Amino acid sequence: MSAKDKLKKVSGDLRSARWFAPDDLRGFGHRSRIMQMGYAPDDWKGKPVIGILNTWSDLSPCHAHFKQRVEDVKRGVFQAGGFPVELPVIALSENFMKPTTMLYRNLLAIETEEQIRSHPIDGVVLMGGCDKTTPGLIMGATSAGLPMIYLPAGPMLRGNYRGQTLGSGSDSWKYWDERRAGNIDDKEWEGIEGGIARSHGHCMTMGTASTMTAIAEALGLTLPGASSIPAADANHIRMSAAVGRRIVELVEESLTPDKILTRDAFYNAVTVAAATGCSTNAIIHLIAMARRAGVNLTLEDFDAKSRVTPVIANIRPSGKTYLMEDFYYAGGLRALMAQLGDRLNGNCLTVSGQALGETLEGAEVFNSDVIRPVDRPVYREGSLAVVRGNLAPDGAVIKPAACDPRFYVHEGPALVFDSYPEMKAAIEDEKLDVTPDHVLVLRNVGPLGGPGMPEWGMLPIPKALLRQGHRDMLRISDARMSGTSYGACILHVAPESYAGGPLGLLRTGDIIRFDLQNRSLDMLVDQEELDARRISWEKPPDRIGRGYGWMFARHVLQADKGCDFDFLGSAYGPSAGEPDIF
Repeated sequence: MSAKDKLKKVSGDLRSARWFAPDDLRGFGHRSRIMQMGYAPDDWKGKPVIGILNTWSDLSPCHAHFKQRVEDVKRGVFQAGGFPVELPVIALSENFMKPTTMLYRNLLAIETEEQIRSHPIDGVVLMGGCDKTTPGLIMGATSAGLPMIYLPAGPMLRGNYRGQTLGSGSDSWKYWDERRAGNIDDKEWEGIEGGIARSHGHCMTMGTASTMTAIAEALGLTLPGASSIPAADANHIRMSAAVGRRIVELVEESLTPDKILTRDAFYNAVTVAAATGCSTNAIIHLIAMARRAGVNLTLEDFDAKSRVTPVIANIRPSGKTYLMEDFYYAGGLRALMAQLGDRLNGNCLTVSGQALGETLEGAEVFNSDVIRPVDRPVYREGSLAVVRGNLAPDGAVIKPAACDPRFYVHEGPALVFDSYPEMKAAIEDEKLDVTPDHVLVLRNVGPLGGPGMPEWGMLPIPKALLRQGHRDMLRISDARMSGTSYGACILHVAPESYAGGPLGLLRTGDIIRFDLQNRSLDMLVDQEELDARRISWEKPPDRIGRGYGWMFARHVLQADKGCDFDFLGSAYGPSAGEPDIF
């Protein structure tokens, strides 16, 4: 059957026909108003209306090319016989949005769901890439339930300064410590600022952006290989047009996300995340995305998959040398997934219409130092580990592949900070009473305390220790950290201290014991003393008193549950249903 015949077959069943087809007053209003914009019935009649949700803004450098890419998508939609309409949604710029984009991920998810539900749309293209845009868009579109496809923004080109390769984020922290130690002058610092981000596109390290777009592909929500293409590569333009063509076919095939987002698909995503040396943020976002799809994904699933999945992507920060541009030239995510072999379920359906295994046929590795074989990994276990104990009864996470192995077992006194300003002032004090064995603790910075759980978990090394040559130490917080970060940082402590978690009972000088192999994290304080401290603990005042922040504070779940809103899970139904048109 030709594409034209297929369209003719489904045109009477199109969701958008509820708006445009009826011979009544409302149908008249919809048709006349779209004609007001210069369109004629031939533009939309009997054609799938494709919504393109665009997260472009003037303050989103990762998506600076989306003004053009949306036109490339439209070209593909037109080629396939559809009618494209662009719908802007909130741009979550990791660089500029404060206190953290994590505060607004759920807002993007809500907006995505409602934009899809309330408009005459038959299928949707999701345009994202910067950290929280991927989970936010997918969460909302999963709940809306219409055919969807994800278009990843693509990583930027390698950074460069004086012939030296720079990686966004990772080298920012590295050279900032050297500047704080007095080893980099103003002129050199300006050169690094100008060379570390050289094109549009998201971070080119295996940070949260690259992690989440890889996860979107592993879930089956992108075209095969789409997540690896650099934003500045001409192949990205061609991929965008192909996305436009494919979404029209997805509408014809009624291929909705519930047929793709199965438990096995999420297990594939967890395995791929572990093999890439992923961002710790993957845990929170994947749990939230799975919850929208009705899949109960837990911290234990991540830890179990991580124990048996080697890190085979030699990309910073877990790797020592390469960046995403190198990963693409080495074969990209398709090659990495092919290397994983039967660790993945190849029968999972993808938006290509093929099973995952079929999409990997012919995938090759062109540089075996960038994409390692499983018997010669960067790190023999996966990127993530989940620990528990009396400091984190509901769990905390660490990225062992990106920290100094000497901290895999550690015991030392706590140095506790109740706020970021307090911590920042202390670490710049060269007379601070601190040793390399101390454990830095930052609390009241979780989902409620941040608010929004900012990426403050990579606590800076105190200047007093930097001067002595130290570059890592054990750090604990109920915050997150950037996927481009590294070091012995224990994150996502749950429940958070602000909500009454035991991290709030810790005092400076208490001994903390961490054991990676046994997955334990404890403060060596007897229960009687902890009970006494609990009695004297006082709940801090609310951070935000009105608006969206007020709603966030009353409905956000803790980190181990994905930080989605309690009223947005699949238990509340796939969506709010079709809107009435009267």
